Amino acid sequence: MSKLIVTAFVTLDGVMQAPGGPSEDVDAGFEHGGWQVPYVDDDFLELIQGVFERTDHLLLGRKTYDIFAAHWPRVTDQNDPIAVKLNAMPKYVASRTRNSLEWHNSHLLKGEAADSVAQLKEQLDGVIMTQGSSDLIRTLQQHDLVDEYRLLVNPLILGTGKRLFSEGAAPSAWTLTESRPTGVGVQYCTYERAGKPEYGSFMLDEQG
Repeated sequence: MSKLIVTAFVTLDGVMQAPGGPSEDVDAGFEHGGWQVPYVDDDFLELIQGVFERTDHLLLGRKTYDIFAAHWPRVTDQNDPIAVKLNAMPKYVASRTRNSLEWHNSHLLKGEAADSVAQLKEQLDGVIMTQGSSDLIRTLQQHDLVDEYRLLVNPLILGTGKRLFSEGAAPSAWTLTESRPTGVGVQYCTYERAGKPEYGSFMLDEQG
């Protein structure tokens, strides 16, 4: 059985929409596309390279797949470890509209995404990672399918945009297993699954 990991670039207020460019995702009139770019330094690139080195399979929603498939096959430099990894590794895509996939080693998931991903976790070994794919992540969260988060938290607030976490995520507890900053202040945090939330109370006993 495999482990399902969500890797996400997020702002302090949890926005993950369109980190890579102005036209990447303009849903709901989003005007802040490309917010990640000023925070990419050597530390950031080293972190991302390490993330992909520890990944065996890529899981994507249709929109993110289309963005990746339009870019990464054109990066043919064999000295680019991220491009080499992405172009070679198996890619699984949850889509209701796609009938075929052109990017090398891409596979279309059939049926409901939650059911297909649950089956994928049973069938595959190693690490399955999803990046971007906010709609797909929401489905994974609702069905309690995420085993680990790798978050790169950027020091800015946008106030609008698609969030990593939204209403409907299954309640869960997490353990911080790794945390380190980049030179420009991006905080890399890894959270592993720690079961269900526990509850208590700070309220004073009521006096009758």
